[in-house]
This record gives sequence, structure tokens and C-alpha cells, in this order.
Amino acid sequence: MKTQNIANLPPTQHAVQLIGAGKLVFNKCKEVFAPGEHQILCRVEAVGLCFSDLKLLKQFSSHVRKGEIVSGIDSDILREIPSYVPNEAPAVPGHETVVTIVAVGPSVKNFKIGQRYLVQTDYRWLHTAGSNAAFGYNFEGALQEYVLMDERIITSPQGSSMLIPVSQKLSASAIALVEPWACVEDAYAVAERRKLKPDGRMLVVADANITKNVFTNLFNRYGNPAQITWFSKFPAPAGLSIAESSAKNISELTEAAYDDVIYFGFEAKVVEALFAKVAPRGLLNIVLCGGTFRRDVVTMVGRVHYAGIRIVGTTGSDPAESMEHIPATAEIRPGDKIHCLGAGGPMGTMHVIRNICQAVEGVAVYAAELDESRLVILSETVAPLARKNNVTYKPYNPAKTKIPARRSLGEGGADAFDYTVLMVPVPELLADSVKNAAAHGIINIFAGLPATVTAKISLDTYIEKQLYFIGTSGSVPEDMERVLARVESGRLDTNISVGAVCGLDGAIEGIRAVENRAITGKIIVYPACKGLALTPLAKLKEKMPQVAEYMNNGLWTKQAEKKIAGEF
Repeated sequence: MKTQNIANLPPTQHAVQLIGAGKLVFNKCKEVFAPGEHQILCRVEAVGLCFSDLKLLKQFSSHVRKGEIVSGIDSDILREIPSYVPNEAPAVPGHETVVTIVAVGPSVKNFKIGQRYLVQTDYRWLHTAGSNAAFGYNFEGALQEYVLMDERIITSPQGSSMLIPVSQKLSASAIALVEPWACVEDAYAVAERRKLKPDGRMLVVADANITKNVFTNLFNRYGNPAQITWFSKFPAPAGLSIAESSAKNISELTEAAYDDVIYFGFEAKVVEALFAKVAPRGLLNIVLCGGTFRRDVVTMVGRVHYAGIRIVGTTGSDPAESMEHIPATAEIRPGDKIHCLGAGGPMGTMHVIRNICQAVEGVAVYAAELDESRLVILSETVAPLARKNNVTYKPYNPAKTKIPARRSLGEGGADAFDYTVLMVPVPELLADSVKNAAAHGIINIFAGLPATVTAKISLDTYIEKQLYFIGTSGSVPEDMERVLARVESGRLDTNISVGAVCGLDGAIEGIRAVENRAITGKIIVYPACKGLALTPLAKLKEKMPQVAEYMNNGLWTKQAEKKIAGEF
């Protein structure tokens, strides 16, 4: 085995483990796995706590990324990996991390002892039943001193690695926080599918008699699917030149199996049944044919975030009209009035800063936050950036101040929101966002609504205004590399997000603090700092003045990190 002297590695370690829904334990004697043939063992330098850790805590085995891998890799390989922990197996959360390799197996090709890496979380080519595999979910994460990874897992089919090399010049905290900042970046940079999936399966459900020219126009403009399943009391148009099959009823159709679903009609119960049939990253096209649903529709909004499904529609009878309004990306646009709900949390703050500093002309940012103390801290950080970038910034507490007057459809008022960022996993807020949106508005579902969560949405309003729900979960290496480049060049200081520090001993308290919104900013865990309790930066001067003196106007620094490591 190519390794650091294995005798120098401890047989056990401290770790935080999730053993069931809501059940966290601090394990002081978890095994340190020796790397197998294709595996690497890494020392965890730092890890940020994330709201996603809380979602895993609550859902545990029902989380879409905690399930078994169903495709993308040989199951025999998975059996060789002790850190693969699907379903009910105890998990180690933590995915915002920087690691250093301390041992490698004999057949490892691309990694060496001593290399330092930023970890990319999502293994998007390894599919679970409802999402994809991920570090910190069905593979053990970073809330431990050492973590085992397998080269065959962390290397994509295209040959790219989920470990991104980093230098020694940055603090571990600054590197670890690239991951959440990259998730924010991906929420805007994600490329949307604006065509029919060329090798995909299409489902057509028609409550009206649809002529061939409707499909001819659609296929000429947006490409052909590979096959069509037809469900209607009306016969499928003759001569479509695409393999067809018929369904007897919607309930018998396979779940999450259709890349493009087109519904011609306006029966709410029908469209409610169709959401579950849309495949991951699939598109539901609702063609109202002049009708209306006449009530709110129970909509699977959680699948927008976790499965990447999209919903478009038209009040007319041509499905091609719906496709015209799909944006190329989720990027903010010149002149957008941006509404950030839950702006004072760690991730909300990142969104507000990102959009203010994006240099997009004429944008205004409305920051909604119920917690007054968070709102004050947010404005202390953001207001100077808004002035510097000539961006209108309007913070407010929705419990005390009415939402800026919204325009109803067709009134042409000035205060409806062109872009909404939902940072709070509350379905009712999403429904309100539809009502408060301007025509052609984008509603970015960043908050991790579980995949099973639904909301009652006025799809009549959604379609009439030509709105677009967008949602992402995680990031891709390119996002992380872009953010890392900004950090390394000094254009972005991710340490602006740090609100507290702790060791593994304080990590469970830290996760509960995330749950209770008790700390403004991100919590950074240093596994090597044994005995370091959860300590907000605001109390560092009182509790550890020898560390606080190395901070920069209250902000965490590499020097402070180095000092605290020497104290524990």
C-alpha cells in the first residue's frame, strides 16, 4: 500500500453520525478505514455545516440522496466501499469541506499523499431512485477526522474528478465555503433544456382532439422524441413517424419515466396525477386550450428542486408556445426587481451579495427577513456593497412591513417581482410568490423542499403570466472552479460568511443551531480541534481573546484559523 506510515494513523477517530431520523450521536471510537485497492484516505481540515445536513437529519433514509445507487456503477464495486452507507446505514453528514490525502491504495492512479483538495459533493452520474448519489449522504461525509473515498466513485465517466486541487495559501474555511457559494452560483448558471429530449420518451395526455399539424410544428421547432405514449379518448394523429404506444389509464403509467409530458386540457386532477410521471430533469408542458383549472393545483414543487423537473404552459392550444418562454439560464436580467425570501440566513446572504455584485444593470434587491437581528447584520454587510455597485437595496421584515405593492396581471404596476429567490422551505411562500410575480418572472426554488413536498399553486396565474419555476441542488465542478478562482484572486472572500467555529465536540450543537437559526453566518467545524465548543465569532473576543486579535474587523481569517488550531 502506498501510504503515510500506516502506524501513524489512529485505528479510531471522533465522528458525528446520523443513526436515524432526528438521531445524531457523537462517536468517539469510529473506525478509521484503511484504503483498499482503489481508495484514498483523507484528513478533514474543515467542514461547514449546511441546512442540507438538517434535511438529511429529518428525512434520513427517505432522503432522495440516501437511497441505494440504482445505476451508473457496478454493484460489486459498491460492496468494496465501507464508506458507502445507503438507506438505514449510519451516515456521517458534512459536505462543505477541504481535505488532505494521507493514504492511498496500490491501484490509485490520480491522487498522491499530501495533496489538498476541495470536495465536490454530487455524483450526478450515479443515480438513486429519486436523485443522485452524494458525498455526505449515501457516502460518508466530512464530520469526522478522516474520510475514505474511492477513485472509481469520485471520477466521472468523462474522466473529471470530484476533488479539485487547492493551494496552501488559503485558509481551510475559505476553501470549504467555496462549496456553498458554488451552489449559489449553480442556481443561476444552470443551463435549461429548451428542446424536446431527442432520445427521450414523450407522454401525451389529451382531453381534446389534437391534429397532426400541432405536433408537426412542435417537432419542427424543438426536435423529435424517440417514442410517444398516448392517453386520450381521441385517437393519436396518424402519420407522426414516431414509435407510439397507448395507455389505458394514467395510474398504470410508470412513475418518473417520461422526459417530456404534454397535457392538453384543464382538469386539475389530471395534471396533479401527471407530476409524478415526469422523469428527473423532465418537462411538463400544460396546454390549456382556452380553459382554466378554476382552482389551485397540488404541484410537486419539491421535485423542481431535487429532480430538476420544469413546468411550462400556454393558455392557447399550441405546445410550441410554451417552449418559447424557457430561459437559457436562471441568471438575473437587467432591470429585474429581485425578491429574496429568507435573506438573512447564511445562504440568503450569499444570494443577496452575489446579485448585488453581479454588475447587472438596473437591478433592485428586496431582502425579506423575519429575524430583526439577522436583518441588521445583513444590512451592515450588504448596504456598502449596494452603494459601491449602484444597486437599489431594500431590506424589510414581512411581519412588520407590508410586501411592496404587487401588481395584478394586466395592471402594469411597478413593484411586482421579476425574480424571486425562495430561501425558506415553506410551500405557502412559493404560492404567494406566484401571486407576487411580474409577467415572465423567474421563481428560483433554492430552499430544499423535500422531493415529496407539494404546494397548492395557482397554475392559471403561473401559465397566464408565463412564469418559470427553476431549482437546483448542489453544484458542478465548473461552478466550484469559478468561485475558487475568485477566492484565489482576492475578488471574493468566502470567510465573510463565517459566523461561528467549533470542533466535532460542538458539531451536534452547531447542527441544532442551524435548525433554530440561532447563529448568523456559517458554522465551521475543525475536526482536529478537540474540545472546541461551538463559539460564535461575536463571542470570540470574550472567550478566546488570543484568537480574536487575529480577526479582521470581526471577520474570520487564515491567521485566526492558524491560531485556534495551535490552541487545541
